[in-house]
Amino acid sequence: MTPLAISVDTPEESRTLCQRAGYTFPFLSDRNADVIRKYDLLHKSGGEQGRDIARPAEFLVDRTGTVRWRNLTEDLRIRATPEQMLEAARSLR
Repeated sequence: MTPLAISVDTPEESRTLCQRAGYTFPFLSDRNADVIRKYDLLHKSGGEQGRDIARPAEFLVDRTGTVRWRNLTEDLRIRATPEQMLEAARSLR
């Protein structure tokens, strides 16, 4: 299992965020929100200066690209805990 993040941020913005927050997993840049749209996560004009951003969400996706578990929220402060993610991953085995 490999965690990663997808954001509309530029790679430079993501790199800065990762350094500040101490994140060590990959952050992918989806500047045109193609993947974000595919998963129906676009929050149109939800970012600074009316910029489109992704809704907060966590997914477990298997090797075939099938979503096996998801956590969606409207509040960016509410996220699945690492323990919840691990438990969801264990239940899929």
